[in-house]
Amino acid sequence: MSSNGNGNRTFVIGVGMTKFDKPGTKEGDYPDWAKEAGEKALADAGIPYEDVEQVYAGYCYGDSTYGQRAVYQLGLTGIPVVNVNNNCSTGSSALYLARQAVKGGVVDCALAVGFEKMEKGSLGMKYTDRTPALDKHMERMFKVRAPEESPFAPQMFGNAGRDHMEKYGSEPDHYAWIGWKNHKHSVNNPYAQFQDEYTLDEIKEARMIHEPLTKLQCSPTSDGSACAIVASERYVDEHDLWEQAIEIAGQSMVTDLSSTFDDEADCIKIVGYDMSKEAARQAYEEAGVGPEDVDVVELHDCFSANELITYEALGLAAEGEGHKLVEAEATTYGGDGPVVNPSGGLISKGHPLGATGLAQCSELTWQLRGQADKRQVEGAKVALQHNIGLGGAAVVSVYKPATA
Repeated sequence: MSSNGNGNRTFVIGVGMTKFDKPGTKEGDYPDWAKEAGEKALADAGIPYEDVEQVYAGYCYGDSTYGQRAVYQLGLTGIPVVNVNNNCSTGSSALYLARQAVKGGVVDCALAVGFEKMEKGSLGMKYTDRTPALDKHMERMFKVRAPEESPFAPQMFGNAGRDHMEKYGSEPDHYAWIGWKNHKHSVNNPYAQFQDEYTLDEIKEARMIHEPLTKLQCSPTSDGSACAIVASERYVDEHDLWEQAIEIAGQSMVTDLSSTFDDEADCIKIVGYDMSKEAARQAYEEAGVGPEDVDVVELHDCFSANELITYEALGLAAEGEGHKLVEAEATTYGGDGPVVNPSGGLISKGHPLGATGLAQCSELTWQLRGQADKRQVEGAKVALQHNIGLGGAAVVSVYKPATA
């Protein structure tokens, strides 16, 4: 269920992030990156680290207690530091826990930080001597589509795209346009790993990873960090932070439902469509808004196919009609829909797993404050964040500018 807590409102009061970079090219190490992101968020909030009462530190790759090592450079105050790992939704899971602590009245100020130091190349399993976390997903997918030699993640999401094409009539060009759009958006994002614009033909002619997905429609592995500070209404009031505060008006985390694995599940459901749809429903309900109210979206475009099917899961398009938004060019500047992934999304901004959800939060905070520079979505008043991890967890958050 969504976090209704005791009715207290919760606010993001500070955000910060590093530039995302190709693994092996970024100067420093994960503690340096977390320090940079954390110090930026504290400076943005205008508060000292000593005011932070709990920390939730998200990462997927590393030994236990990396979270403590990452934040000890911000201060050694003895507060609880909880390490969080929820696959690609790790960053927003840390944010979810920080918000729960504040909304439940346990603390007035919590910090969520995410970071990742990744290896080059496609993701694979680290531990092959035990049951894979995705064994049920793989078992169901291979009943629907035969295994192929392509890397596992693009195979899963590419297969979801194939199912959409067969069931609803979308075409490879629709997915290529999403890759084109997100690379184009990232040109104006100094934090993005890639800041190059491509022609649509260049997107389509890039190396095929798993049809219909070419390399320029796939998110890269990345190094970097992002941070957000969450505070209670009382804290915002006492420190007069109303002008910068952004309310988390609705938020929900949903894990896999029986429909992910049942005999009717297609590849669209296997990669989390129903999780995303239910999380969105709960978040909208708590925030008192609907899809038609949303102005700007950061969603989990790990692959262009996932952006298209997520249009439908979030209610931005009817089921089976996500490609119609593409045909209308509705999800970019000047379109009829919300601007989706103004940051460049995971495809172009990069995807350091633990930091991704908090980078999305940072982008939407800047958008609602009117601080997104050349990426600014004019008049943005309601923002939507979608972050998903296979295995699985979907976190959907709705943001609004604060009102005293």
